[in-house]
Amino acid sequence: MSFRTNESQQISLFDCFNVLTPREQKVLLNSWAKVFAEEVFPTIDEERFSVLYSDKASRPNTPVNVIIGALILKELLNLSDDEVVESLMMDFRFRYALHTTSFEEQPLSDKSLTRFRQRCYDYEETTGIDLYHGCVTELAVATAKLMKLDGRIRRMDSLMVEANIRKLSRMELLYRCIAKLVKYLDKNDMSDRIFSMNHYCEDDDFNQFIYHSRSTDVEDRISILLRDADTLLDRCKDLEDVTEYQLLVRCISEQTIVENNVRRLKTKSDGMMSSNVLQNPSDPDATFREKAGKQHRGYSANIEETVGANGSVVTDYQFDQNNKSDSSFLKEHLEQMDVQEEKTILITDGAFSGTENAKLAASKNVELVTTNLTGRNSDIVMGAFAFNEDGTEVITCPAGNHPKSCTYIKQTDTCMASFKKDLCEKCPFRIHCKPKSFKRVCKVRVSKTMRERARAKARMQTEEFKNLAKLRNGVETIPSILKNQYNVNKMNVHGKQRCKFFFGSKIAALNFRKLFRYRKGLGHYAINPVLIG
Repeated sequence: MSFRTNESQQISLFDCFNVLTPREQKVLLNSWAKVFAEEVFPTIDEERFSVLYSDKASRPNTPVNVIIGALILKELLNLSDDEVVESLMMDFRFRYALHTTSFEEQPLSDKSLTRFRQRCYDYEETTGIDLYHGCVTELAVATAKLMKLDGRIRRMDSLMVEANIRKLSRMELLYRCIAKLVKYLDKNDMSDRIFSMNHYCEDDDFNQFIYHSRSTDVEDRISILLRDADTLLDRCKDLEDVTEYQLLVRCISEQTIVENNVRRLKTKSDGMMSSNVLQNPSDPDATFREKAGKQHRGYSANIEETVGANGSVVTDYQFDQNNKSDSSFLKEHLEQMDVQEEKTILITDGAFSGTENAKLAASKNVELVTTNLTGRNSDIVMGAFAFNEDGTEVITCPAGNHPKSCTYIKQTDTCMASFKKDLCEKCPFRIHCKPKSFKRVCKVRVSKTMRERARAKARMQTEEFKNLAKLRNGVETIPSILKNQYNVNKMNVHGKQRCKFFFGSKIAALNFRKLFRYRKGLGHYAINPVLIG
């Protein structure tokens, strides 16, 4: 299939739009379709996706901008793939929004969206480049310009995204992995390897084995599962490239241990299992995390929102396994960011704080403002200590005194500064520095990191900071909207890559809704937008 751009951008003389009555045209032009057709659809860059198609002369592709527009409308109106295709054929708003009113036949088929997504997945696996992420963020930047948001003030927050999987006990997990491999062998004419295990192929076997047995038989049933797993692993050593075999190997290696030539389940005494252990064979990428007293199985997302007087737009997003910290998200985001031409303020909560992140942000001409600090508390007076450039020597204390000597401790990145005892004992800042008294000197342990934390704490008490902190609270609505209106916790796909793609479509839909409200004058920061239509 060769690549060709969509040249059908203008309404033709014989366009179906001209058949509508004046009343019908008025209703159409007052709907979401007009804003989408004029301000979103034309900004979709088709050339970005030309690498997904052949450069040889062959059957032309389905217009990329129609596909991407349909993907956004799918999430905007909570439709399935089939419903989007049907709506494009039967709903004039869809045809107007996607500039297909002049088409004799609508270009989308039942497989168009699925095939396009698969092309994007394959390209990312091969090159590591996420084309769709670039498209969504490019649309977001264009939307921000339309809403006259200059990008100098941004805010950031993260959210847990639940994988569409069932919570399994260890016995259920073992059973599922064994059953998947047995069914693979049976389907691929290797039934000779599953002798005595055919029952795993039966539809009701899971319920019979797991639920319709006495609770006193748990140990016996686990022993049967471990025995069957060992048998399968021994018989299928030549299937190392088969996903079902790999999942069983992973499950057995993570959940069991061999002791005295007997395999058993791991216990607490064998050491804690990491959060990366397999949660469900249906989604091998999903990880485990406990946050705020709740257990999460799946992924986490990080969003950056540009905010201004006319509203806000999510201009970037990240998506990864849920055991990735907020600080790591921020570091990755800053490393990929270009140096900003104008001073930019990025407001986050305390989970994103850190000296390294603050330095990295400063190198990008970004001022990192965190509304809370994590870690050990620092007295604000400690912010008055002066250090040399690399932080290995104390120059003066808060009272302006020079130390008699100073020793740098590399292992802890701290300085042990010695001051004359008579100076320290008379110093009004003594209760803040808390020096240790010796025969002739008083010693204070301090670091450049401690000083920066103290300065950050002092700034948090200013009126300017309090106003910025209030501004950050608005980003807390985004996770709520994504969960309650865009159903990010119920995405009907498995795997990090596919979930990330669907998440990107939801971000694009959210941004369009913000643009539509802005154009219709429905308010800047509405938390619960009404259904568009």
